[in-house]
Amino acid sequence: MKPDNNDNTVAKGVGLIPRVNRFANRLGLDWFLLALLLMIVLAYLWPQVGVKDGPLALGTITDVGVSVIFLFYGLRLSPEKLKAGLSNWRLHLLVQLSTFVLFPVLVLLLMQVVSADSSSLLWLGVFYLAALPSTVSSSVVMVSVAGGNMPAAIFNASISSLLGVFITPLWMGVFLSAGAGTIDMQEVMLKLVVQVLVPVIVGILLHSRLGAFAERYKAKIRFFDQSIILLIVYSSFCESYARNLFGGLSMLHLVGLGVGMLALFFLIYGIITTISRLLHLTWEDKITAVFCGSKKSLVHGTVMSKVLFPDANMVGVVLLPIMIYHALQLVVASIIAQAAARKAAARQL
Repeated sequence: MKPDNNDNTVAKGVGLIPRVNRFANRLGLDWFLLALLLMIVLAYLWPQVGVKDGPLALGTITDVGVSVIFLFYGLRLSPEKLKAGLSNWRLHLLVQLSTFVLFPVLVLLLMQVVSADSSSLLWLGVFYLAALPSTVSSSVVMVSVAGGNMPAAIFNASISSLLGVFITPLWMGVFLSAGAGTIDMQEVMLKLVVQVLVPVIVGILLHSRLGAFAERYKAKIRFFDQSIILLIVYSSFCESYARNLFGGLSMLHLVGLGVGMLALFFLIYGIITTISRLLHLTWEDKITAVFCGSKKSLVHGTVMSKVLFPDANMVGVVLLPIMIYHALQLVVASIIAQAAARKAAARQL
């Protein structure tokens, strides 16, 4: 999959990024995944640099960055396009229920089956992954590659991101109140309103005036988003390494987590595929359903972790499942999308 011209333009202007991007492309990887791994390594080597009381003041920078990310998200969210996409309600309902109901319920059932410790930070991270919205960019790209319903993909990815601002904190409140932690949800909700809801609402209100500007510079805005995410990941892992929160995690735990995330992806993918057939959706709608409904957003997962988990020490461990799932979903979904594209081409012959 080749990056678009706007992304190339941004990459040329930021020094090291082009070389990292070319190296990642040779390996068949996204440069951003390599950058995430680099942040984790740097945090391991120099944890004291990025901690809360460290010399870089990353906490303040990332707090402001989170608000700016959601402001730009609101600017690019077109109310007119959302209204226009409401007609295909069966597809939309399948995608949103898969994202916000099927995922969390399956994880809760799995925790009951294996008698998981709900106070474990790793299981907290797995449930946090399940409660997140779908990703926007990669879902739309995969649907495009596979020949799915593009307008529906854009609609579902956008509405999922918007709903996630409300639904993800609600799910986390339910999970945490059941005994997974002692986080002050009143403080979390206040921070959510100030850092997330208000910027999104302001952005939507300003869409008619500044929406074209945000769309014109979407590649640069995406680079800003990714930069803030990298800083959040770095500072979060600095805190976790400094407090030795990874001391109880072995390589076996990480391999098991990776296998579990892969199994979760294929389970969701299989369920959505089956339901799509029962609903007699068209080929294009089936493609949109499975790719939009099985994805999870690393962007939202990272930036909302700053709001939902005030204790910075725990965030590094909590983010592990979504980071692993993100990498796996890109690789696996890309393979599936290419196969679907070949199948669609063969049907047209």
